[in-house]
Amino acid sequence: MKGLLIYEKAEIERNRSFIDRLINAAGSYSLTLTLVDDQGPIPEADFIFFRTRNSELAKELEQRNIRMFNRAEVNVIANDKLKAIQLVQLLGIATVPTRKIATVSELNEYPVVLKTIDGHGGKQVELVHTENEATTFLNTFSENTIIAQQYIETNAMDVRVFMLGEKVLGAVKRTGPTDSFKSNFTLGGTVEKYSLDSQQIANVEKIAKALKSDYIGIDFLLLPDETWIFNEIEDPVGARSYFETTKKDIAEPIMEYIHQKITKNERDEI
Repeated sequence: MKGLLIYEKAEIERNRSFIDRLINAAGSYSLTLTLVDDQGPIPEADFIFFRTRNSELAKELEQRNIRMFNRAEVNVIANDKLKAIQLVQLLGIATVPTRKIATVSELNEYPVVLKTIDGHGGKQVELVHTENEATTFLNTFSENTIIAQQYIETNAMDVRVFMLGEKVLGAVKRTGPTDSFKSNFTLGGTVEKYSLDSQQIANVEKIAKALKSDYIGIDFLLLPDETWIFNEIEDPVGARSYFETTKKDIAEPIMEYIHQKITKNERDEI
């Protein structure tokens, strides 16, 4: 079976190690995985592991009846923070209080967290304390849709859960630097392995089932009393913090999962 691994062109070198491991792991399951970037023509393939934030391209490829990991709608929802919040609210899971805003006059209290709906990696998100700071943020990202979220004290801690299908692969607790409210590992935060309780497992399984996702990250703010509230979904999700805390290669279970899904589809079609 011939597969494509699609990345944003600018992200390929930064992710070269993971890319190589995915290609090697694919070979263990008699799968061929070829790297292509999202800027050029996309050749025909039996399946695609889609690693970009380009939902329009995902939809286009899906219309070719190519099996997508993840499907296009997962990419759409995960890369729109407001849609992700709304989905999880419908599932009855606690979320960070969030609303879309267009002007500073819609903000009633400070501090408040402002985000573009499509930012990622800790970018295009700020904790603002004054009307002037909020104005600067809205002016800077005037072309983007912006959401305001209630600031919740977490000591810059959150939990990222790695999901493969409806199965929990693992979870990490991320703690941000002392001078930041952001917990992103790539921004200098620290990570440690995190064990989910039965209710937390039920939460993430419900989200993954509703999304019909293949491989995603689900982020929750971790409150001082150790409860959590949903914050964001990541697709594509990076695996650096997973490796850091487990020393396991996540490429292996991902390609095993893809092989199993493709094999099942072939059996079902017979």
